[in-house]
Amino acid sequence: MKVATFNANSVRSRLPLLEAWLGRERPDVLCLQETKVQDPDFPERFFRELGYHVVFRGQKAHAGVAIASLAEPTDVRFGLDVGGPPDEARLVRATVGGIPVVNVYVPQGQSPDSPHFAYKLEWLGRLRDYLDRHFSPREPLLLCGDLNVAPEEIDVHDPKGLRDHVDFHPAARAALERVRAWGFVDVFRLHHPGEPGQYTFWDYRVRGALERNVGWRVDHIWATPPLAETCVRSWIDREARRTEKPSDHTFLVAEFSL
Repeated sequence: MKVATFNANSVRSRLPLLEAWLGRERPDVLCLQETKVQDPDFPERFFRELGYHVVFRGQKAHAGVAIASLAEPTDVRFGLDVGGPPDEARLVRATVGGIPVVNVYVPQGQSPDSPHFAYKLEWLGRLRDYLDRHFSPREPLLLCGDLNVAPEEIDVHDPKGLRDHVDFHPAARAALERVRAWGFVDVFRLHHPGEPGQYTFWDYRVRGALERNVGWRVDHIWATPPLAETCVRSWIDREARRTEKPSDHTFLVAEFSL
């Protein structure tokens, strides 16, 4: 089972990239974030013509999540159901091939003194509650998506200078760690322990960010231990970030020998 996650930063703008990448890699599951499109305008036909089922929830201009899968998904649900706004355009879950997949786009937070950052921390807390309500770490489960937090110092290009950034702030890292400690293994780090310079996001606004590797690892695939034990490979497709009209993120992939 090959699983990928990709923040598309507007799915309709990435259709040529997605067509080439899906044709080449043919993942069983692709989790998308920041689709930035209302549901009536989502390019569902594009995915179906490539042989994929797709479930999605979005809104105009920002957020939006989708799961595309070769096998038909079951038990599809949207949003958090543990109090507070459900935020359906930030969470979609589905079962594919018997494996539950939760795809999330965590709020970015804007600035540490913003109410948006407080909401980000609250959102991550509610995600932990959501996992408690619906799943067990003793059973197979995948959590994928743009979590908008780099967990460790090796996951950012400048840990000292970025200490107070909302995607590396100590409070955000602690909130994300509480989610991971529920019972997940970071499968990329399982195969690349302690390896610096491995990023999934390079800011458009930073000149030469990709060439200089001024990046962040904020996109993740996490698995519960029973599933992580079967993970044979995980990798970042940096070359996809070099293509024409790329997203500012790239694909993160994990393969499992189920």
